[in-house]
Amino acid sequence: MAFETKEEVLEKILNQEKPKCPHCGQEMSIWEVPPVAFSDGLGWGVPYLFVCFNDDCPAYKGGWEHMKDTYGSNSSYRTVCYPGSGTPEFECMPVFSSMGGQGQVVDEEVLAAQEALKEAIKRGFSVLAGCYTAKDWLTVSRILLDPTEPVRVRVKAAEMIGDFGDLEVVEPLRNLKFGNEILQEKVNSAIGHIHQRFFTRECPFCAEIIKQRAKVCKHCGMRWPAYSPGGGAFKPSAGVERSPASCRRI
Repeated sequence: MAFETKEEVLEKILNQEKPKCPHCGQEMSIWEVPPVAFSDGLGWGVPYLFVCFNDDCPAYKGGWEHMKDTYGSNSSYRTVCYPGSGTPEFECMPVFSSMGGQGQVVDEEVLAAQEALKEAIKRGFSVLAGCYTAKDWLTVSRILLDPTEPVRVRVKAAEMIGDFGDLEVVEPLRNLKFGNEILQEKVNSAIGHIHQRFFTRECPFCAEIIKQRAKVCKHCGMRWPAYSPGGGAFKPSAGVERSPASCRRI
């Protein structure tokens, strides 16, 4: 006997034609059954139902008076329909306010956006896998710099660019402010990794890339007494001075 997952059931329901309420004729909404059973305590036996949430539905409007007169309960009921049945099976479920049950209404636009995000992440990871094999750092950097790509994909791209990215990518990464804190940390770490691989760092005065062992910047001519062996942006200790013009090139 095969069992369907909740996701598989939802996918089937989304592809079905929604039934119309037999009392008001309005198209019914997909409703996620809550994990805690109410009413008789037995539950519905399915993870999703179709429910009419039309406040002008005669069944819902008349239900308040009927429940009050018959059971002395300040409640009403909504019409529900079981999905997947050949002939629609309609029942009623109790509600105690106009908002009752609406927290479980499935927003199909949100679902569509979530599915689109999943597909974009899957596609992005697939592209990155190919880039890792081919050591295609240009495509990885394009994905990393593209704000329309999912954050998860860009975070992975940041991790990869540090492993085989070229020095050319440092400047674009430095000049872009990433809105996500985790992504920004990954980018900063990747830049440091690139400098370690190429034995370079950035001049603290002009921000140009120079050799890690350099004591004089070949671009701006600034001199300092020590260098940072860890790569990345250099922090001079003391005694920084500009070198003569003849010493500016190293």
